[in-house]
Amino acid sequence: MNKRIGAIAGAATAAAAAAALVLPYANANSDAPPSPRAFAQQDAAKLGFTLASKLGENTAGWYYDGQADHLVVNVLDGKAAERVRAEGAVAKLVQNSLAELDSTTQTLDKSAAIPGTAWSIDPKTNKVAVIADRTVSGKKWETLKKVVTGLGGTASVERTDDEFKQFVRLDDGETDGGSETGGADDGGADAGTDGGADDGGTDAGTDGGSDDGGADAGTDGGADDGGTDAGTDGGSDDGGADAGTDGGADGGADGGGDGGGDGETTGLIGGQAIWSKDGGRCSLGFNVTADGAPAFLTAGHCTAHADTWAARPGGETVATEAKSEFPGSDYALVKYNDANTKPKSAVDLQNGTTQEITQAAEASVGMEVQRSGSTTGLHDGKVTALNATVHYKSGGTVKGAIQTDVCSESGDSGGPLFSGNSALGLLSGGGGDCDQGGRSFYQPVTKALEATGSELGGGDGGGGGADGGTNTGGTNTGGTNTGGTDTGGTDAGTNGGADDGGTDAGTDGGTDAGTDGGTDDGGTDEGTDGGTDEGTDGGTDDGGTDEGTDGGTDDGGTDEGTDGGSDDGGADDGGVDEGTDGGADDGGPLSATRAITPVAPLAPRR
Repeated sequence: MNKRIGAIAGAATAAAAAAALVLPYANANSDAPPSPRAFAQQDAAKLGFTLASKLGENTAGWYYDGQADHLVVNVLDGKAAERVRAEGAVAKLVQNSLAELDSTTQTLDKSAAIPGTAWSIDPKTNKVAVIADRTVSGKKWETLKKVVTGLGGTASVERTDDEFKQFVRLDDGETDGGSETGGADDGGADAGTDGGADDGGTDAGTDGGSDDGGADAGTDGGADDGGTDAGTDGGSDDGGADAGTDGGADGGADGGGDGGGDGETTGLIGGQAIWSKDGGRCSLGFNVTADGAPAFLTAGHCTAHADTWAARPGGETVATEAKSEFPGSDYALVKYNDANTKPKSAVDLQNGTTQEITQAAEASVGMEVQRSGSTTGLHDGKVTALNATVHYKSGGTVKGAIQTDVCSESGDSGGPLFSGNSALGLLSGGGGDCDQGGRSFYQPVTKALEATGSELGGGDGGGGGADGGTNTGGTNTGGTNTGGTDTGGTDAGTNGGADDGGTDAGTDGGTDAGTDGGTDDGGTDEGTDGGTDEGTDGGTDDGGTDEGTDGGTDDGGTDEGTDGGSDDGGADDGGVDEGTDGGADDGGPLSATRAITPVAPLAPRR
């Protein structure tokens, strides 16, 4: 063998040896589990429900890790872990099965159903998390600890300084044990004189600051951004139903109040106030259609308090309870008295815009959510547990609830929990407040829809605004709605910008009482001007009769008042606008879609 042939043979031998070493490792690497995928929230929910269904008793819950965008699935054995990893999710080996955790909750139901307690299966800890509020003390606290200790490693217990209660506001202003006066008011009821900013409560006194979204029963001397004014408002009113004398410009975009002509009204939308005859207040959840009739869902404990509801304090009854359940569950179906009502399937974002609701979905742990209410406005957070049980101190137990870290206060009861364009739940109650934070519990909307035989969507309520953006396609009214000040009109609807064709049933010197959200399309103003005009105006009164709503191009609505200023709400088409203007409107009833329904991105946070 010559040297060249020997060298070649030696190289081949070395290469074969190297291959023998490398190939086993290459094969090992090919068998390595794939790295976890990053999931969008809605995609994670789809896969989580699918895996739980396929793996059955070999899983013990799942949750969405929003920081890493991972789906985490609890599993009980290696085979289930492999299947989970193959789908790109994180497999977490845990000790307690769902059957064991369910048995733990049953023991708690029998032995520790103490008012002021709540519990739920926490997939992050693989235990039943028990919470006791501040009212659980003495023998009750000792009993609870003893029961939990006896459950071994399947349960844990903690104390909270909150008090679990329903969030209906009664006529005496009490359900949360306090009132807010002076300084910034972010959602409570002012029974005295408020000298700061009022962001969403019921003012029963004189408000000297800005009012951002509650019901004013007194005299408001600041900017009113979206509530129901039952007194005299001396600032600018940016949305909401004014039942008194309004001295400011209406620039919001609420979806309630009276609609256009042809005998149709637009109704209210999710998150707006509903009032009982004695002054109690809750919030509307979602508009629905039941047996072909327009209706809405709210909390069952609200209708346990009253069965008829108005759009403003002391106003005409607009809806009557048809079916409800509380305790056990917490939902109510309330039908609009006027069969011609065409309410939008939307939620009030409490900032002059609305979020269209097109579907119902199941919540999932870790899901980012938002909640709208007539007291505290819009707040967001995450789902922390499902199938929760809560025993309210005031009486009544609700099971199967969605638990979140979103705050709420009295008057927010019944309001909508949603994620993007998906309806999730109806506020039942909770603890804490929106100053210090808290937790809240919700009736799943899918179960409420099924129990009441209803579908999302209240008809083909005209106008839009349910697009999560600005309600009129730009700035809400092109400036202030009336170009000046409002010197004394009664807004009987929920105003939200310029006038979209609503009927002004009071004395309006700013905007009128239609469901405003953008331009004035030709409604009939029946009020008398208390300063400047009676339609959508607010400048000086030149004494003439204006047959449209001035401020843009007037093509023909009938304005029975005297217009002395300009209406900057946009162009007046001369037609009848039957809904809340400002965005696209899809029309008809929307059927409930279950867990696998995609969830659209959230609206901008506040």
